Amino acid sequence: MRKVAIAVVFCGLLADGQVPEFKDLFNGKDLSGWVNVNTADDTWSVRNGELVCSGHPIGVMRSEKQYENFVLHIEWMHMEPGGNSGVFVWSGARPNPKSRLPDGVEVQMLELDWPNLHKRDGVTPPLAYVHGELFGVNGVRTTPDNPRGERSMSIENRCKGRGEWNTYDVVCIDGVIKLSVNGKVVNGIRSSTQKKGYLCLESEASGSNVRGTVRSGNQLTG
Repeated sequence: MRKVAIAVVFCGLLADGQVPEFKDLFNGKDLSGWVNVNTADDTWSVRNGELVCSGHPIGVMRSEKQYENFVLHIEWMHMEPGGNSGVFVWSGARPNPKSRLPDGVEVQMLELDWPNLHKRDGVTPPLAYVHGELFGVNGVRTTPDNPRGERSMSIENRCKGRGEWNTYDVVCIDGVIKLSVNGKVVNGIRSSTQKKGYLCLESEASGSNVRGTVRSGNQLTG
């Protein structure tokens, strides 16, 4: 059984100049504040204060509110090799009928053994593909800081292996995203054609069980 733990903190400056505060998007008890978009009733659950996703079917649940400029703190952990998950920011939560995944910019979370389990003709994909890629999905276009095709890849692999917590800090401002992995900025995109939307948590069969907590804070503007 593959598991991912996710903790999300959302933070920013309020329009009236109030000091920003981090606010939990996940209360550790139930799924209040989240809307099931296209997953099953039992895809998402809460265990021991963590958000758990079965990985079946592929799809997402979204935040109740849309956000524009913000800081997002995510803590996640895979428990078995090859786990695959992610968070979509600036999403309209409109799933593609074929992929079942929505529009937006994906912040990818892949377990370190993912490349070894997805060899093509005996060739392992580059290690940089393992974690922290940023890319537009379903019509959303971005300009990558560190191009791998249309995607932006992390310049350094800072992720920890299964059974260990990873921390993502995602800064999203005016179409620009910067990603810090375990305390260091390693990736970014700019010129996103979509700059406001829901946060969507991904359920993906290849990642199987997703486990975590979700927190959020204030939005910077809007």
